[in-house]
Amino acid sequence: MTVTFSRTRPVESVNPIGAATRRREGTLALELDSPERSDVSFAAENGLLVVSHTLTDVEPAAWVLSPEEALKEHGRPGWRLTLLDDGDREAVLDAAARTRCAFVRTGRSAVESLAARLSLPGLSTSVSVFVDDVEQGLAAVAAGASDLLLRDWDAERIGQLRDALGGRDLIERSVFGPVSVDEARAELPGDLFAAWLRQVDASGWARPRVDWAPGDAKPIPVRGHRFSSAWTDEAWVSGRPPAGLAGAGPLFPILEASLEGKQPDVAALEALLGARGDQVDAVVWTADRLRARTVGDEATYVVNRNINYTNLCYFRCGFCAFSKGPRSLDLRGEPYLMGLEEIVGNAVEAWERGATEVTLQGGIHPDFTGDFYAEVVEAIKAALPQMHIHGFTPLEVWQGAHTLGVTVKDFLIRLRDAGLGTLPGTAAEILDDRVREHLCPDKIRTSQWADVMITAHELGLRATATIMFGHIDDPASWARHLEVIRAIQRRTGGFTEMVPLPFVHMGSPIYLRGRARPGPTWDEVVLIHAVSRIAFDGSIPNIQASWVKLGTDGAARMLGAGANDIGGTLMGERITRAAGAAHGQEMSPEELEGVIRSAGRQPRRRDTVYGVVQPSG
Repeated sequence: MTVTFSRTRPVESVNPIGAATRRREGTLALELDSPERSDVSFAAENGLLVVSHTLTDVEPAAWVLSPEEALKEHGRPGWRLTLLDDGDREAVLDAAARTRCAFVRTGRSAVESLAARLSLPGLSTSVSVFVDDVEQGLAAVAAGASDLLLRDWDAERIGQLRDALGGRDLIERSVFGPVSVDEARAELPGDLFAAWLRQVDASGWARPRVDWAPGDAKPIPVRGHRFSSAWTDEAWVSGRPPAGLAGAGPLFPILEASLEGKQPDVAALEALLGARGDQVDAVVWTADRLRARTVGDEATYVVNRNINYTNLCYFRCGFCAFSKGPRSLDLRGEPYLMGLEEIVGNAVEAWERGATEVTLQGGIHPDFTGDFYAEVVEAIKAALPQMHIHGFTPLEVWQGAHTLGVTVKDFLIRLRDAGLGTLPGTAAEILDDRVREHLCPDKIRTSQWADVMITAHELGLRATATIMFGHIDDPASWARHLEVIRAIQRRTGGFTEMVPLPFVHMGSPIYLRGRARPGPTWDEVVLIHAVSRIAFDGSIPNIQASWVKLGTDGAARMLGAGANDIGGTLMGERITRAAGAAHGQEMSPEELEGVIRSAGRQPRRRDTVYGVVQPSG
């Protein structure tokens, strides 16, 4: 049984200082009898949502209404509505059935009788009740309540309730239950949608209260013995997860089958990606064993340089803080375009510093044709015949072929013959067109990305695979993305690695416009790496952790969650920094080896396709 709770507080009015204070204390919802527009606005600006107890011209995030009043809001989705139990059995049942309300709120003494009424077929409504201490919470749950309303509970008391509930899962919700981004986007006014996005994780539950995000320089939110940061009370933070698969709960059969070499299907992947609390550590335990079985205890890195040749781009990807198109010149940095001489000079400098790879990525300049990409490869190879060129996303390949009026295959042949070695898997973002429609509406779709990759693999050009997550996606879209990569890999075997790329939100336009979450949670980062190892067991042997996104401590922890590679030295990476990341733009080989050793692993320098460059030692 799952028990939900909401940190809500009744107030008479809202002001900016009070709203900010309540948010810092952990409150997510403020309840008012009859809110004014200013109440709703002040709350939303500070990441809170207002619940109204009356029907007025002001639209709150949700309502708590009598059966009679609730029926007047029959056109609203039930997830925005809580029904008050007024003691009239027939009236409550009628309103609950017709409105499909998420919750019916009652007093503690009436929980048992209401729970019996709401257990009828055709209803999926939770009994909700205010409780003031752990004893009251346990009694309410024993009587049939499945949603608890908490006023002024701190993290320690909530942790006590979690532990006292024993085998029941305790999950915090926002004003709503686990609503999807698509539902919320379609229903909520813009300011309320933005406030909700700041409160929730990818599954629509409340985010853990940890002061960390990808790209942030703050310490990672876990200690050495636990991977999940689901809770912040001392008992959780300093405690240890159940050993092995003991905490897996309903995920046990999936994880057990994975250890036996059976790849999870898409539904099972979605379940794994929605793991919470102790389940996260069970997923990690499984992934780490598969990692050890597949690649042993070595962890790899490559000495390389990123050459981001232009930040001018005519595509309008909402997540991108790097590109500078005509409508975004107010963002970080000035527009630039490198000439061939500068690009080659960067490559030569990298070679002289020991790099075996240059990675070529940039914006799609409005003046570019496919000739530019081919000329860059030819120029680098003329100066550095032994340098491996890892370049051009499927979007650049598609655009390059289109501008020249040739097929993708013919253009890839030209690039390959000019000296292109491998393709980066970026421009994938989330390979689910339901998400791409809002995240990168004018970019290539999933089928086109897959077509470029399949064609490249068939021509002997291997590639990396990536997933950029934590914005407007969810476990279902992550699972579909992993399945797209698996389908391509089953057909071609051309992917060398999987690289999870957490969304860095700070400078991202889609976040600044209030249309995306503030990056993935720590647990979501852990799960993407661990589930990638499980999903690709037997097909893609290498999982990379990005120190640029996660910092060195975060990347080191991922080496215990299924990853076996921490990327490259980079020498001047610009894209993640433009999004607001605080981590450095370059790491020396010695620094990367130190990170690997800190995780208890043996470092090995590799080339782009995971061949040995320098023995470990």
